[in-house]
Amino acid sequence: MRKTIALIAHNSRKTDMLNWAKVNYNILREHDLIGTSNTSQLINDMLDLDVKPFGHGPSGGDIILAAKILQGEVQKVIFFIDAETPHGHEHDIQTLIRTAVINNIPIALNRTSADLIIQENA
Repeated sequence: MRKTIALIAHNSRKTDMLNWAKVNYNILREHDLIGTSNTSQLINDMLDLDVKPFGHGPSGGDIILAAKILQGEVQKVIFFIDAETPHGHEHDIQTLIRTAVINNIPIALNRTSADLIIQENA
């Protein structure tokens, strides 16, 4: 069953996201993919995946994704965060995480949890 999976990565984690997407390419291509503008561009440029952009994270992209979750448009979120660097849009990030948790949407914040979420078919 096709699901919509959101792919997001902070700047310092974009290479990690790209490497993870390469490893999980065969699974990802069976789903509808969306991502913040820079993450989607990177993946689209490097891999043959059609990740549709929905906005830049610091410019409201995290809130746009939260709205998509509330509208039932997203079933999984893979968000490689940089937990060591403060972000000016930290409140938006926390809103996104809370929205996923409250709406029972699996959200991965690192590679290990992303591996678990991408492997489950439910």
